[in-house]
Amino acid sequence: MQHTSPIQRRKSRQIRVGSVLVGGDAPISVQSMTNTETCDVDATVAQIRRMEKAGVDLVRVSVPSMEAAEAFGKIRQLVQTPLIADIHFDHKIALRVAELGVDCLRINPGNIGNEARVREVVAAARDKGISIRIGVNAGSLEKDLQKKYGEPTPAALVESALRHASYLDRLDFQEYKISVKASDVFMAVAAYRQLASEVEQPLHLGITEAGGLRSGTVKSAVGLGILLMEGIGDTLRVSLAADPVEEVKVGFDLLKSLRLRSKGINFIACPSCSRQNFDVVATMNELENRVEDLLTPLDVAVIGCVVNGPGEAREADLGLTGGSPQHLIYIDGKPASKTVSDGLVDHLEQLIREKAAEKQAALDQLILRG
Repeated sequence: MQHTSPIQRRKSRQIRVGSVLVGGDAPISVQSMTNTETCDVDATVAQIRRMEKAGVDLVRVSVPSMEAAEAFGKIRQLVQTPLIADIHFDHKIALRVAELGVDCLRINPGNIGNEARVREVVAAARDKGISIRIGVNAGSLEKDLQKKYGEPTPAALVESALRHASYLDRLDFQEYKISVKASDVFMAVAAYRQLASEVEQPLHLGITEAGGLRSGTVKSAVGLGILLMEGIGDTLRVSLAADPVEEVKVGFDLLKSLRLRSKGINFIACPSCSRQNFDVVATMNELENRVEDLLTPLDVAVIGCVVNGPGEAREADLGLTGGSPQHLIYIDGKPASKTVSDGLVDHLEQLIREKAAEKQAALDQLILRG
């Protein structure tokens, strides 16, 4: 399987969000946002840990009050993933979470208050090595821009972003990233394209309020896929009205499909037809659920018959081709053994876990060698 992506990424400034680098030549990071009540520390920590198991790189937490800020401090002590605090209007909340170990502040300098308050927040961020995200949304544009443009437009989003960025630029603070999100795919794509040509900062991609699990995944795949194909984007969130863990899974699936990240199992599976020699759909549904905890990159082909099966299996780390009376297992592109439909999922899971462990050990050795 060819793992090198032909995409030439836009050159951007690199910043740090805790232990994660964003921009430059750093891998495109996947993030999500908690939807628990932040003051419910146990529920929020439990949700973040589920995201961590799915491989999330960054997690954003809404901090609407000083009480939530104190809860955020407790959450920060209980999880490993870098945390971004989502803050609006009250600069004192930003100052407090800066003291409590936040890794990034999601703010709009224009709604934090006057320039003196912005200077306070920037000074705290600079002092503690905290980055900032300027987050612009079509649904919350400034009133003067709404009046100027009549309605949200790509140009209005970019003007808002550049206005907010100017606050930080005047303070010589460059550790920030920008997003210009809209729920309309065309608007978001046009805004990101324009912004990418005007700034060097890393860009946080997202189609905001994309919808439920299915419709939101499709909309996000279209919009983010276009931008990623053009080399635009340094970190992303897939915004779904669903379990945040699903956002993480879809985010990585997007990047895997464009060969921009390799994390977890990349399944190549046929949609099945009357030629299939085992139930491909049922096998895949069960198999995906069983091995979703694996984060080692692995290509697994599950094909129901011999038309495309051997060709796909030869390009995968592990492959299954349906046959009669037995199915053929391929390992590293070569026929390795035969199996039957009875207990097929159990057998495949065992093989996948063994191959993932072998591959992870090899990757660990490469890291140790330098």
